[in-house]
Amino acid sequence: MLIELTDLEVSTGTYATDFLAQETGLSKSKIKSTMNRGAVWLRSGSSVKRLRRAKAKLVPGDLVSIYYSPKVLETVPAKPTLVDDQSSFSVWEKPVGLMSGGSRFGDHCSINRVVEQQLDRPTFLVHRLDLYVWGLMVLAHSKSAAAHLSRQFQARKTTKIYHAIVHGKLLEERTINTPVDNKMAASTVKPISFDADTSLIEVRIDTGRKHQIRQHLASIDHPIVGDRQYGSDDLNGIQLAAVELGFESPRNFEWQRYALADNKRPALWSQEAK
Repeated sequence: MLIELTDLEVSTGTYATDFLAQETGLSKSKIKSTMNRGAVWLRSGSSVKRLRRAKAKLVPGDLVSIYYSPKVLETVPAKPTLVDDQSSFSVWEKPVGLMSGGSRFGDHCSINRVVEQQLDRPTFLVHRLDLYVWGLMVLAHSKSAAAHLSRQFQARKTTKIYHAIVHGKLLEERTINTPVDNKMAASTVKPISFDADTSLIEVRIDTGRKHQIRQHLASIDHPIVGDRQYGSDDLNGIQLAAVELGFESPRNFEWQRYALADNKRPALWSQEAK
């Protein structure tokens, strides 16, 4: 069952759970669960935000939206691994299947919400990894830390290194400047090793467009193994990971560098067999 009701106008002050139960026919327990998972939204004046508090009291003029999808809400999120906690920021290994940020249907399967609940601390996204990509991410735990880190990502002052396994033999370093979504994008790819049919490569990006690495590698006829969207017929998952991350700490302004362990990086089958 999918219930998608938007802009329900409140005419009389009432508790959010009572109002939504009346409008949808759902039980109050299901309403509360839906709110906790981030699928209920409140528009009050010019402010739009997720509504989580069951005891929140609505006022005339408020607009409430609910997106109730049991399939989404019952999904159990994959668990990230904590690498370092510096109070104002933390670094994590994001697993495949965990989102960077939620959708209107909820955010309980996003890394920022999972970490927020695990650490019991406000948590802010400052960059993203695709759903099916794994590796290192930094999250901020204050607005000032988020602003400090976001400025670095926007100004391209961070270090972001990825490893990928691609189809074919990539024999030399190449820089790709093909626009992504009509925006300038730059990636530098360098071979590490190869076997008969695939190559293990390093990728450095100067920009962070959505699916940039995947599109760029497909554009030079070296699609990432497992990336069916951009030309691979392998069904074992996208072989792309964020293996190194560097940035200036918002806590003490010192340079921080993190690296994914070798045994957690993409590896050619011939290397894994050794």
